[in-house]
Amino acid sequence: MTRFDGVIFDLDGTLLDSLNDIAKAANATLAKLQLPTWPIANYKHYVGDGVRVLFERALGASAQVPGVLERCLEIYQTEYNNSWDRESKPYPGILEMLASLHQAGLKLAVLSNKPEPFTLKCIERFFPNVPFDLVLGHSERFPRKPDPSSAKWIASEFSSDPARIAYVGDTNTDMQTAVGADLFAIGVTWGFRSEAEIVAAGAKIICHSAQELASAIIGPKQNS
Repeated sequence: MTRFDGVIFDLDGTLLDSLNDIAKAANATLAKLQLPTWPIANYKHYVGDGVRVLFERALGASAQVPGVLERCLEIYQTEYNNSWDRESKPYPGILEMLASLHQAGLKLAVLSNKPEPFTLKCIERFFPNVPFDLVLGHSERFPRKPDPSSAKWIASEFSSDPARIAYVGDTNTDMQTAVGADLFAIGVTWGFRSEAEIVAAGAKIICHSAQELASAIIGPKQNS
């Protein structure tokens, strides 16, 4: 028997290395409005809480100028739609890890603050053979993470004790979501934020590779 019944994954920075596509689309948006652009590394600190917050962080004081933020959101929709899969790819070992979890009988879900249409596109494009039970991006249905409502709903759909559901993510937002929903919080270090940040936000386990993550969730392989 596995330690968990199901696993909920964040998408960007956890399953999918998507920073370059997000950052370049955001910079193209800012450039069209003749606003300052930023090094791609800066976007590690801008992403994670939805597109609106991304631009609030990237714009700084300019976010307070009437109409600027809404114009950025409008332009970004087109820019990202044209470039969302140019450089994005699953992190090393992720597909194998997901296959192992499925073979072990765990239920699998994705919960992202990325707008739901793009979340669904990414799953279809990069994880076509992964039998996720549920995939949720941000929509009007639930508030954005770290509000735990969407994670609690997934847990209820899994019909499982929340303590037997792992939530895997790479940011403080993810760990706060897990803690708020009474899920088992697992932080990963290959994504967008530091280990110190995710530990401080409530991670119970830290994993440094997809293989380590699989072992943490399923348990070590037993010798036959």
